[in-house]
Amino acid sequence: MKRVMFVCKKNSARSQMAEGFAKALGQGIITVTSSGLEASQVRPEAIAAMNAIGIDITDQTSKPLSDFQAADFDVVISLCGCGVNLPTDWVLREVFEDWQLDDPAEQPEIFPRVRDEIKTRIVRLIDSFKADVGSDTSGLSGREFK
Repeated sequence: MKRVMFVCKKNSARSQMAEGFAKALGQGIITVTSSGLEASQVRPEAIAAMNAIGIDITDQTSKPLSDFQAADFDVVISLCGCGVNLPTDWVLREVFEDWQLDDPAEQPEIFPRVRDEIKTRIVRLIDSFKADVGSDTSGLSGREFK
């Protein structure tokens, strides 16, 4: 099972939604957590955007990257272009991607679009690992939430 870390600036929106999707869609394929270059609070707009499609992230909390060790993760995904600010150990994991998604905190009206972009990328990420666990995740991209 792949160990995945989603990283963003403040671990308040994009990385929280990614963690929520990965937990909902990746059971048995990945273990996941999220963090930020600094911790803050999970944005209520992120919670609402995920609740709108039936995923509850109210129990997730914002955590600083400094609370974790890079060696504990196989995959590191930056959602905000902050990869250039990560310590070298984090970008040298088995898989490192920098998705550079728009920041919905700057434009709250784009939360649904960014949420949907994250879902698409999470499904693709999980599909890329299905051979590792011998699972069929082909139905994930069509999985409907509320």
